[in-house]
Amino acid sequence: MPMIQQPANQIKLTNVSLVRYKKGKKRFELACYKNKLLEYRSGTETDLDNVLQIPTIFLNASKGETAPNAELLKAWPLPAQGEESSHGGKSGGKGGKKGKGKTNDEGDVEKSWKDGIIEEILKKGEIQVNANERKELLERMEREIVEEVAQRVVDPQTKRVYTPGMIKKGLDVLSKQGGHAPAQDSLGHKLGKLNLGEGNKKGSGATSRSNDTSGQATPMTDDDNDSSAANGKGKKSDMPTWTGVVTTKSVKQQALEAIRALIAWQPIPVMRARMRLRITCPTSIAKQAAKSKVTSTDDGADGEQGKGTIKDRILSFVEQVESQDVLGEEWEVVGFVEPGAFKALGEFCSAETKGRGRLEVLDMAVTHTDD
Repeated sequence: MPMIQQPANQIKLTNVSLVRYKKGKKRFELACYKNKLLEYRSGTETDLDNVLQIPTIFLNASKGETAPNAELLKAWPLPAQGEESSHGGKSGGKGGKKGKGKTNDEGDVEKSWKDGIIEEILKKGEIQVNANERKELLERMEREIVEEVAQRVVDPQTKRVYTPGMIKKGLDVLSKQGGHAPAQDSLGHKLGKLNLGEGNKKGSGATSRSNDTSGQATPMTDDDNDSSAANGKGKKSDMPTWTGVVTTKSVKQQALEAIRALIAWQPIPVMRARMRLRITCPTSIAKQAAKSKVTSTDDGADGEQGKGTIKDRILSFVEQVESQDVLGEEWEVVGFVEPGAFKALGEFCSAETKGRGRLEVLDMAVTHTDD
């Protein structure tokens, strides 16, 4: 008699990637669609049914070995009765007892608990793919990261945008140097000298510690420079680093980390691209509490930006305020905004001021045209 093929031993992982995550002493696995997993990590996909090939937590997905509830409970204990679960929802009791069915509340608690486990594995787990797939995945993520960085930084002297090729070279310098400062006469050092050009030669007695930073970007803060001078070495543990692309973080998160590292270590002269804007809004509206959930796309965005008045929320998008004043019945602020936050700022003003707020671009620092 032929063997009956059960679903457990018939799981096919074609076009499916495994996500592995170690919690406690056990390793847990999920079978996911790779592209959907990346979209889930970037925030564009929210439906777990679209991400998972099968909504089951495994100890070994290839063998169809599912994770028993006892093992899951050891790694992710259920909250006590009435306590708030770390994954949302409240516990309705101690779970089903032997010989008795589960109530609806207990079933909801268990589902919420397992969904929370799945979300943690998806967000923190390591994607398991074969060598060729991993290479293609890393290359695709690297291209997206480089393009994202290229849109957000410029040469501090010329205000020109860098090509993706130059950004990639700068990041390669950092990754080859262990994520931090390039050595003297390295590719990054030579690129830096080449791009600074005549800018460093102008002005007698000018130094990188000058308060006028329009000619070049400052590689680190004054405090860091003072510490370096005193100790003979930089505070590497406190500085951003870049060691290369990984699959456990989203493209956006890694792009922000890459920008911080490029600005901190300057393998090529670089600074954040900024737009100079004038934002106006009636003072009566500016004092009102904001309702929209739109927040800045900058790396500093967090839950605090979801609170406050409309004026406070607008200012949270502005990296540097140049001037701020009340003219008659209008509140006006002039300042610098990162291009990546411009769209969100426009959406916020449109939603909150009902068309009475205005954004005026005074200077596009990210563009450069030759006459």
